[in-house]
Amino acid sequence: MVAEKIMTLNKLIKLIAILKKKGKKIVCAHGAFDLLHAGHIHHLVEAKKLGDILIVTVTPDKFIKKGPGRPRFNEAERLRFVAGLECVDFVSLNDTRDASHAIKKLSPDIYVKGKDVKFKSDKPEEGLYREIEALKLCKGEIRFIESLPIHSTELLNEYFSIYPKETNECLDIYSKKYSLEMISSFFDKIKKMKILVIGDAIVDQYQYVALMTKSPKSNHLVAKYLNEEEFAGGVMACANHVAGFCDNIVLVTCLGALDPKEEFIKQHLNDNIVPHFIYRHDTPTTIKKRFVEPAYLTKFFEINSLTETDLPKALNDEMYLFLENEIEHFDLVMVADYGHGLLADNVIRLLSTKAKKLALNVQTNSANYGYNLVTKYPRADYICIDEAELRLSAHSRTGELRSLIKETSRKMKTDRISITRGHKGCMTFAQDEGFKEIPVLSTNIVDTVGAGDAFFAVSSPWTTLGVPMELVGFIGNIAGAIKVGTLCNKSAVGSDQLKEFIERLLAGRNCS
Repeated sequence: MVAEKIMTLNKLIKLIAILKKKGKKIVCAHGAFDLLHAGHIHHLVEAKKLGDILIVTVTPDKFIKKGPGRPRFNEAERLRFVAGLECVDFVSLNDTRDASHAIKKLSPDIYVKGKDVKFKSDKPEEGLYREIEALKLCKGEIRFIESLPIHSTELLNEYFSIYPKETNECLDIYSKKYSLEMISSFFDKIKKMKILVIGDAIVDQYQYVALMTKSPKSNHLVAKYLNEEEFAGGVMACANHVAGFCDNIVLVTCLGALDPKEEFIKQHLNDNIVPHFIYRHDTPTTIKKRFVEPAYLTKFFEINSLTETDLPKALNDEMYLFLENEIEHFDLVMVADYGHGLLADNVIRLLSTKAKKLALNVQTNSANYGYNLVTKYPRADYICIDEAELRLSAHSRTGELRSLIKETSRKMKTDRISITRGHKGCMTFAQDEGFKEIPVLSTNIVDTVGAGDAFFAVSSPWTTLGVPMELVGFIGNIAGAIKVGTLCNKSAVGSDQLKEFIERLLAGRNCS
């Protein structure tokens, strides 16, 4: 009986058309139903009273981006849960995130939602707004049902948490100290900032290969080429991340005129980024090509096409003049320094002395190991590097981490530091707050490439607002958790995505 209720959307469309010809009034409900509870049952029972046939569309797994470990139950399980209710006549897996497309196809007489989401009905960016517009096209009616004060997220956080005890205790503390309203107000302030992002342009290439065997004629491995993908990495990735939160972004970087990749780069920059390109005529734009086995994204080998020399003097002068004329107009300057020759000493001094607020991410990689140290900058307002980069800059392999952070803070006259530590989360420091350790929040790791860029890009504007560093680290860890769930720099961390993640993490924790 339960299995018979579950239908494809196309099959359900044909069935509903037949039922409507017979004079049946069709009621439609929609949701994720990740943890079916009394609130859902009340909602669906009340919905059924409004008509003859109740159909329910369920959100697919791929569209549920509500934070770590979600959905808790996969789409097949969730379809069975809903179909098991006596009040439900038919269930179908939706084909988009909201129900607007399904509404157009099914043409229900009545569409039901809970009164607790009615406030979203006049906001164009919300799914409910799009659903109501679709309902108007098929001359249907929206009904809002009084909801029971029960929410899946709160129950999942309390009884199905995917985090260890220490992480849950940390999240409990955050939920009591920082309300969602307070956090939302910071998003509004960041949106109005003017931010300059400067650094090395990198195009990441993934060459997907199937490893075959060792060559029988010589001592090397052989792989079969499958396909490839390109991503806008380096400073472009940083700019795309911050552009999801702020409307006014200017990007300054250098492209290699021998193979600039300019059209590709422009197509992969957010619309609210204004690029200022400098063209170097003796080199191509930096490409980092990784050979990857696609099933598990195992990286076998990497080839870098780049130059290791500084910008020619004429180009350095061009960039210096641009920065000198423009830098005072920005609330924040973010530097993504990958050590590929873009930033000469005079530019570094200019950034360090003239920027109203300066945030630094100075990275160590295979091309600059031991040479590209954050201490080459005389000062910064915010530093975000990983533990290995901190230790290299302090020339200390085994020194106590907190002591190294304090010494770096003193040397660089910076009050705010985030040190990312991979699976250990991050450690933050501020002179007036001391040290805070924030646990890692990622649970689904697809690809770690670009996680540090996401942490830096998303957390930097928060430091400009003067919010506590423990909140900065929390936001950065969430950005990193979102980023490692995606392939390379295929997509940027967005404002809505971050807000939803925060809401799901903290929901219901401050009820007691």
